[in-house]
Amino acid sequence: MKKVITLLFLTLFGITQAQQAFKGKGDIKVNVGANIQDGGSGIQGSVDFGLAENFSYGFVGSYLLGVNEFSGFYNGSETPYNNVKPDFKDRFDAKFRINANIGNVFNVDEKLDIYPGLSLGLKNFGGHVGGRYLFTEGFGVFTELGFPIAKYSDDNDMFDHLNNQFTFSLGASFNL
Repeated sequence: MKKVITLLFLTLFGITQAQQAFKGKGDIKVNVGANIQDGGSGIQGSVDFGLAENFSYGFVGSYLLGVNEFSGFYNGSETPYNNVKPDFKDRFDAKFRINANIGNVFNVDEKLDIYPGLSLGLKNFGGHVGGRYLFTEGFGVFTELGFPIAKYSDDNDMFDHLNNQFTFSLGASFNL
């Protein structure tokens, strides 16, 4: 409980001590980093374009490089699988997304941008919550948590879960 209270205090302190990195219309942010999830890890890249004071749209793509192989019987099948790896279509995902850039709502550090949003992708409809901190005018770090809301598949494919689960991403952010 002590750790939870300390974490909440640090989070609230960080939020109250800042303003915002997102400039609104015409702002362009590019993120490149690692994608970490159950069953694999890979790379993620995204670009966001400012439309208004607190609204942006963009695109995100991810590709899983390290993916666990599957061996055994899948979904009650009598056919055994040995060291099966996912195809390109199972490893890749692309999404269109919208963000609510709310750093200024919390009145946080001008170098911090907080953005929840929704995404419509090749594999699912989902959401994300992210943040980026710019050390200079053009460079910083980002982190994002992504999650599916509605999956497009019926989970009959051995690797459907790869792009239909909770993900964690972190990496470098660039202000163009």
